[in-house]
Amino acid sequence: MHTIEPFYNWQHLYVAAEDPDSPFYGREYSEFEYTNTIYNFYIHPQWDDIGSETLYIKILFVDYDEKYAVLELIGEWNDAINNDIMLLKRDFMDELNYFGINKYILIGENVLNYHNSDDSYYEEWFEDNGDDGWIVLLNFRDHVLKEFKKAGLDYYFISGGELDDFDWRKFSPGQVFGNVTKIINKRLS
Repeated sequence: MHTIEPFYNWQHLYVAAEDPDSPFYGREYSEFEYTNTIYNFYIHPQWDDIGSETLYIKILFVDYDEKYAVLELIGEWNDAINNDIMLLKRDFMDELNYFGINKYILIGENVLNYHNSDDSYYEEWFEDNGDDGWIVLLNFRDHVLKEFKKAGLDYYFISGGELDDFDWRKFSPGQVFGNVTKIINKRLS
């Protein structure tokens, strides 16, 4: 797991540690000192600790004018033990939402499992986004999406179809946002 780095090809456009409105503003990273682990497996030091023992994130891009954020996740999303959604919602999404962000693209290629608890924080996050906001699950694994659906959380997320196999790395952040928005609009019409 230590070789899986967060996507870095957009760093010339945005770095969360350099954004004064980012929850990760001022963070310093090491390329060589591996300290964070998921089940005793070291992960790359560029991933951001959210206070969970099993889930780490990276804010890849935020556009305050268009009101969207692209986040990449790694690990196990565990609400049953760690209440990861509470940590994610309270400490990070609330801060982004305060600055007007209400559209979230969560990239989950490296989310290995999901363990359910209740849906109160998902419902709150969904409501905080308002009528024109949304949360997209991009490239999550099939079994993780099934667990979200089994828990009744698919109501709060947009996923499936083209969003399950989206080659996002070849696009700029604006193109990813534009393409995801087209997919959403097509579904709604």
